[in-house]
Amino acid sequence: MDRLIDHPEWLLLVLAPIFFCCMLLEWWFGVRTRRLPASAQYRPVEVVCNFVLAAMHQVADIIAGVLIAKIYLHFFGWRLFDIDMTLFTFGLLLIAQDFCYYWFHRASHRIRWMWAAHVVHHSSENMNFTTAFRQSLMYPLAGMWLFWLPLVVVGFDPNWVVFAVLLNLGLQFFVHTQAIKSLGPFEWIFNTPSHHRVHHGRNRQYIDKNYAGVLIIWDKMFGTFEPEIETVQYGITQPVNSFNPLVVTFSEWREMWCDATKPQLPLKQRIKILFSPPKTHQ
Repeated sequence: MDRLIDHPEWLLLVLAPIFFCCMLLEWWFGVRTRRLPASAQYRPVEVVCNFVLAAMHQVADIIAGVLIAKIYLHFFGWRLFDIDMTLFTFGLLLIAQDFCYYWFHRASHRIRWMWAAHVVHHSSENMNFTTAFRQSLMYPLAGMWLFWLPLVVVGFDPNWVVFAVLLNLGLQFFVHTQAIKSLGPFEWIFNTPSHHRVHHGRNRQYIDKNYAGVLIIWDKMFGTFEPEIETVQYGITQPVNSFNPLVVTFSEWREMWCDATKPQLPLKQRIKILFSPPKTHQ
């Protein structure tokens, strides 16, 4: 079992055909039958942008992963417990990782430095399966990996932690759609397309809601849950208005840099700009 986890990135290769089939079905359902709203349609220029962003993100992850793996292994040497991977401990790892993901996601909306990376995912005014691929190459610099470090310190093998992260992110692909309206009782416990559509909304009551990865229970526990009631308006309050992957990736970083480097600005204020809630909020 441990040998299978030595290279956790294989999981993405296994899931790739499933992702492709889902996108094909959604495109057929939405475009050919016209049963989905305009905001669910597949626009070639945006689809290409989303896939280029995904490729850039993947390359950055591979490069940064070398250093991050060394950091994880260093802290694993100081682990509190020796945790053998069984079905029970694997279940605990998945729940613990999802809990950490909630706080990473929440921080990514409330700390401008992290939002500068995460805003890429929210900048589209459409919602379909390709939106899940709209990611930023700046996540390693923004500090995403820090939120999984406690799992390593507790005693979970770093390879298993990375596998849990990839599995969590892989499962989140399926909530980026308008083709599924409701999943009934599953809505009580799990993150679903309905819950995640709210998260991508710029409607006033939808902003900063439903941070869940797989389990929606964290939002219900920590007061950030909002049900889907009115039609979702997708995107951010200050649109990027570009399908250029580089513009989409770096526009908020540029704005943040300009704000933080204004002449004669006190150091305290410069730091506050980096770590206060974002201006270009979704």
